[in-house]
Amino acid sequence: MDAITRARRFTWKMLLSNIVMLWLVILFQTGAAIEVGRLYWWSAGPALIAAVLFTWLFPKMVNAALDRRYPTRMVVVAAVLAVVGTGVGGGETIGYGFMLICWLAVATLNIPRRMSFLLSGLTFVVGVGFGALSAVIGTSVMAAEMGLQASMIYYAIIYGFFCGIMPPSTRMSVWIWMLAEEAHEGREAHTRLALAEERLRFARDLHDLVGHQLSAIAVKTELATRLSDVDIDAAQAEMAEVNRLTRKALKELRQAVRGYRELDLTAELNSVKGVLEAAGVRCEVGIPYRELPAGVGPVFAYVVREAVTNVLKHSTASFCEITIRFTEQEAELRVHNDGVTRPQEADLGTGLTGMRERLASLGGRLTAHPTAGGQFLLNAVVSLPLGG
Repeated sequence: MDAITRARRFTWKMLLSNIVMLWLVILFQTGAAIEVGRLYWWSAGPALIAAVLFTWLFPKMVNAALDRRYPTRMVVVAAVLAVVGTGVGGGETIGYGFMLICWLAVATLNIPRRMSFLLSGLTFVVGVGFGALSAVIGTSVMAAEMGLQASMIYYAIIYGFFCGIMPPSTRMSVWIWMLAEEAHEGREAHTRLALAEERLRFARDLHDLVGHQLSAIAVKTELATRLSDVDIDAAQAEMAEVNRLTRKALKELRQAVRGYRELDLTAELNSVKGVLEAAGVRCEVGIPYRELPAGVGPVFAYVVREAVTNVLKHSTASFCEITIRFTEQEAELRVHNDGVTRPQEADLGTGLTGMRERLASLGGRLTAHPTAGGQFLLNAVVSLPLGG
């Protein structure tokens, strides 16, 4: 499960905790009503049914809110259930009246602030009104214990508190979730852009590598065709040159595809640093002041390219650290990043396998594995002088 899915699930659970609280206060009210002899099943039964239906509808409204939709029909139906449950259940805030508060928590999501204030005010009026009605007709537990005047003040304070605090808190939670989702989408867009730039760069390198030979082959083939009728020997010489150029182009093409084309390490480091930072990944590069031993630069350049490609494709990294060091006996490259989303090294595909085989042919070794804290370390080591 990735970070954005965990964030959504956390927000979903936090909003649904209101339903857990609803049933706790319903149980509390039922127990208190039984204790003082004011439990009337003709009212508690319909209120319980309304609470069950409200509970079934509540997660659907939460999912719609997290999907940035406003389910008007469900909100209206839930409002009716909340009003019915509160009205027949006695209007107690610590009881069936809490259905109004739960409804308000979701009904004020994804709507303008003024509308949120209006719904909060209406909920307060309805809640206090039902509380006052239950106190007057004698079904209120609070009125039985506190008296009519004190219970009215109590209803006004409790409903006022919840109607004032619930909408801002739930709106803030969903707003934070939406910010996280937008940041995640932006990061994915940056990554796609970085990978597209890398593909364009490879296409440009491939064109530069074989484009000249293919152009020369086209020109010489046309010349050989013209000479075939007037000078057979010259035409054969041109075709022999075409054959040589074709073999050379094919060899260089294979080298490029297999990764044997020599790269400049400094240029590659600058390139991958730019690509990572374009994708929103902070990149730090540490290289020796001394010049690397002969042949090490191109080898490490390929490893860096493959490692950074894996960082972009298989992680949600926020930083990547590339370090190179060498002694008289060996040279080492370390690529360290965070944001590992998959525990299996095999998930990284065949690129690292090819790199491992290539380094082994030069007397080197490559290891790549997750480390503690959701981080990943790639380590390439070659013995000096370079073998192969």
